Amino acid sequence: MPHIDAQELAGRYAAVWNERDPELRRKAVHALWSPDGVHALLPPRELQETAVRLGFPTAALEARGHDELEARVTRAHEEFVATGEYTFRATAAHAQQLNDVVTFRWESVITRSGEVTGGGLEFVVVAQDGRIVRDYQFVGV
Repeated sequence: MPHIDAQELAGRYAAVWNERDPELRRKAVHALWSPDGVHALLPPRELQETAVRLGFPTAALEARGHDELEARVTRAHEEFVATGEYTFRATAAHAQQLNDVVTFRWESVITRSGEVTGGGLEFVVVAQDGRIVRDYQFVGV
């Protein structure tokens, strides 16, 4: 199993969502996730409830591979960060590694005040090269 600085990985993970330069963001996605990496998101409760009402047993969302991962990160960046209103950050000193799994928490904060407006929990499985193979995101946890 690779030894990873879990807190450093959490910091790089948060940074990719904040990166303003599209080319640097693309490079960061490639550096952070394996080429066949998967980002699975359990969306906020209201979206889950809507999916159930529409007859879907689950509302889990997935992005697979660098192109989809880059699109996912870019869309979140455009919605939350590019406006200048919010930024994402890993919470301090909460990242942990057990074998090939790293867990950490992150927060969404108002840029001007630093007030926390949301956050979530990340479980990531890393490859031997330290890149993310599977990424499970739980928003609001």
